[in-house]
Amino acid sequence: MVQQSVTAKPPKGHFYLAGRVFPRVKWWRKHNMRLLYFYILILIATNTANGFDNSMMNGLQTLSYWQDYFNHPQGPTLGLFNCVMSAGALTGLVILPFMLDHLGRKICLVFGSIFMLIGVALQSGSINFSMFVGARYILGFGDIIVICTAPLLITEIAPAQDRAILVTIAGATYHSGAFIAAWTTYGTLKIKSEWSWRLPSLVQGIFTLTMLAVVWWIPESPRYYVSKNNPDKALEILAHYHAEGDQTDEMVQLEFTEITTAIALEKSGDQSSSFLDFLRTTGNRRRLLIIVTFGLFAQWSGNGLVSYYLNLVMDSIGITDANEQLLINGALTSFNLATNLFFSFFVDKWGRRPIMLISSAGMLIAFVIWTILSARYDTHASSSLGSGVLGMIFIYYLFYNLKSGLIASYTTEILPYSMRAKGYTIMEFAMYIALFFNQYVNPIALDNIHWRYYIFYCCFLVVEVVVIWFFYLETRYVPLEEVTKIFDGHDIANVTNMEMEKIECMGKNMTTATHLETTSA
Repeated sequence: MVQQSVTAKPPKGHFYLAGRVFPRVKWWRKHNMRLLYFYILILIATNTANGFDNSMMNGLQTLSYWQDYFNHPQGPTLGLFNCVMSAGALTGLVILPFMLDHLGRKICLVFGSIFMLIGVALQSGSINFSMFVGARYILGFGDIIVICTAPLLITEIAPAQDRAILVTIAGATYHSGAFIAAWTTYGTLKIKSEWSWRLPSLVQGIFTLTMLAVVWWIPESPRYYVSKNNPDKALEILAHYHAEGDQTDEMVQLEFTEITTAIALEKSGDQSSSFLDFLRTTGNRRRLLIIVTFGLFAQWSGNGLVSYYLNLVMDSIGITDANEQLLINGALTSFNLATNLFFSFFVDKWGRRPIMLISSAGMLIAFVIWTILSARYDTHASSSLGSGVLGMIFIYYLFYNLKSGLIASYTTEILPYSMRAKGYTIMEFAMYIALFFNQYVNPIALDNIHWRYYIFYCCFLVVEVVVIWFFYLETRYVPLEEVTKIFDGHDIANVTNMEMEKIECMGKNMTTATHLETTSA
């Protein structure tokens, strides 16, 4: 193996692990790896249900049967319809980190899925406002448990060569759900009954049922087993899925040693594994700043206006026909799905920090133009200005989609195992606080101050660019267990490097032993 700095780009067709360069494994030729990637695909699809819900609520607001059934909600009432799901999610976040650390990832997936199905059933069969709101609270409680757990499990079972791309795609598949929901509600527009809004809600349960049927066979996180003093089970999983069962495989041994070493170092540091850990060191305080701000950036970048209230934005620029609004919603979600998936494959090639800076700066420029055109339309209404606003929404989302998948991959990779569940929960908590605000306040603000409300998001995007420029760090090409050296400085780096030297010696000894066995045979 070639010793090389992990900050440099690896040779084509290779990847880094433990400071070494390995050739990429052609996973499609390996039976167990093909199975692992199928399981990861199922985990990726969990975010589809979340995206489905957001787009579905956009679509339902354009359906006359839904509006008539719930007496045309608007302002605070309409905000409550949407934000109650975030209230349920915030409740789920309170217990989630303790469940993840003590019960494991798979139990959390099962637990969250059951609550999601209960919520879907109640929402589909709602007979009044209270039942619909209660159903969405339960749905939000289960949904947050699933969508927080799945990226963590993908991060911890995925092969090192594809980890960043797979977790980024997991974040991007939010838009696959939005895509399906947008066109589902467009299709049910033609149903002349209450089923025009009940049917989309039932469809939402398909993704959760699929995951619940497969989750029993998905492997538990090897890092969870190591943390629970069951390293043999961790090695068995790594060997089975990464090397077709060969526990002596050099790459498997290096992965296993990195995981056990990293978790042992975390435990030996007298860490309490509590939320207070985020305040104890400079590196952890920087991690806390990043995950909190990234959670806020995910929802306070202006996207909340379109995610839940596209119909209000369209009304403000003279596009009021329900059929046309649903077509625009479908076109936008199709555009978002295509661009998100495309950008996911460049997360390593382009780097995390450049992607985030270009994304935020591009959103800022697009949103400023969007605001100016909306102000002009308010005084001189014309179809050309309305079309300009619509065009800027698409350009805005082009830049937003550039980094949206990184919400899952960047926040999971900067956190060491002992802090990963709690840190990801903090990020989601910040995101859902912002989302709760958006869902409740946005329709009220749009009703009262119209386009002037956009100025808030223009200012916030300026703050976003500044924070990313000064505080976010680059982590591309760095293996999961080695990211800590970027955040925690030379002391931890020296300790980790000593362990890596042991790993290197072990790898050489293992290679020599294998050679001797082959010769004697």
